[in-house]
Amino acid sequence: MAGQEDGAVTAGGRESRRTTWAEELLGQLRPAGRDVGKVVAWLAEAVHGTACLLDGSGALLAGRPLPPAEELVADVVSGRFASAALEDEGRHLRVVRVGDPHSPPAGVLAVSRAAPFDREAADVLSHTAGVVELLLRAHESGEAARRLQEATSALRLAVLQLLMVEDTVSARRVSAGPWPGLLDTDTAHVYVLETRREERERLTADCLDATGGQALVVRCPAVDGHVIVVAPAETTGPALRSLVGGRPHTFLGGSTRHSLARTATAYGQAVSALALARFRPDGTAVYAERTHPERLMDPGALRTWSDRLLRPLDALPHHTRAELVATARLGLEFTAVSAARILGVSRNTVRARMERLERLLGTDLSPLPVRATVHLALNTQAGLHDETAGPAPRDRAVRLGDLLSGPALRTWAHELLGRLAADTRDLRGTLRAWIAADGNAERAARLLGVHAQTVREHVRGVEPVLERRLLDTGSDLYEVVLAHLVVGDLEPPALDGPV
Repeated sequence: MAGQEDGAVTAGGRESRRTTWAEELLGQLRPAGRDVGKVVAWLAEAVHGTACLLDGSGALLAGRPLPPAEELVADVVSGRFASAALEDEGRHLRVVRVGDPHSPPAGVLAVSRAAPFDREAADVLSHTAGVVELLLRAHESGEAARRLQEATSALRLAVLQLLMVEDTVSARRVSAGPWPGLLDTDTAHVYVLETRREERERLTADCLDATGGQALVVRCPAVDGHVIVVAPAETTGPALRSLVGGRPHTFLGGSTRHSLARTATAYGQAVSALALARFRPDGTAVYAERTHPERLMDPGALRTWSDRLLRPLDALPHHTRAELVATARLGLEFTAVSAARILGVSRNTVRARMERLERLLGTDLSPLPVRATVHLALNTQAGLHDETAGPAPRDRAVRLGDLLSGPALRTWAHELLGRLAADTRDLRGTLRAWIAADGNAERAARLLGVHAQTVREHVRGVEPVLERRLLDTGSDLYEVVLAHLVVGDLEPPALDGPV
């Protein structure tokens, strides 16, 4: 009776131990666990030995290295045996295959211990091999999903870059497979959302969900906290605005509707609107369709002057000219680094193309008045305002001074800069000095006899008054520069092209 009682206790103890290790092993599959290295370490402790996980080539993935047993491991990895055991010099080694030998991940789980393997130790090893296989496959699936996500993200960026250089044909061709019908449109809005850098991935995913495949959603390659959305559908705007509401440190700027070939222009508008959105209670703003200075110029004269200024580019091969013009337009809108990221080229390539443009035009693009003037010519010739472009007069040479002297343009310039008079600070004087110093606050401060921080604060104060983004280069800044040229606060550059 005593022997039977002792036997019953022993069986109960084994069952209790089995329940304990099984629960611990299942615990490794909880979301907080799922670490192959921890599972292998747990296995070694559970069987009172040493454990390791090897891949199909025998390389160590986790655990501590065991005594060499290459042939044994090779037999198990190849599928010749599902498991194998070896006793050598008082050490007991057991190897179990993990996964299908004919499809990755295939490897082996090996355990070495001083005592022979009893039934419990063998069960622990075999069940652990099953858990390790699940974890490896989950990791492999996660890696595959991550790679697919990265490839899709790279493809979206490639489509955006094609749109930025006006290659709509290639953009449609590239997008037709993964997103059929997305760019089967002539026009679209562009939106730019801004959030904290660490929140961008989540915001990107939310944008994809909110737009339901009806928009091109791209993580901005130039600004870490920005997400760019090219939206053919009108419903996209309200959907994106709903993401901003109640979301701290998140803002939305949108463009007016443009043709796909004018995506770069729409992007510039969205960034400009984003600057205003930071001052709005709801954190959103859409670019206002305001009166632009070029619309107040004689359209035929503007076309004649632009063609004459850019005539040296006509000697280039067509594809070279198109590439140079696309880079120049973005290079004038953004920094060389940002333009390079948007185009998918190196910053040195952008700088080299900008230097080539300087040589062809015979000018230095550093001064802001020169940049504003060349920007005007490039955008005019690109056909941004075809609806106002009339026949070019052929009986007279149009000069920049002629374009800037019209009464409507002078009225616009005086009204724009006159807004600054309401401030007790001399914002207009600071702005004029800052532009004359080509946007360099330190140089402007020396001219004015004030601190550089005062200059920066004044320029920031000008932005909401003029409703234009100035501290970043681009169309808004160039309009303000043109206003100064029109009223005579700055001297127009000698840019009229070859005679």
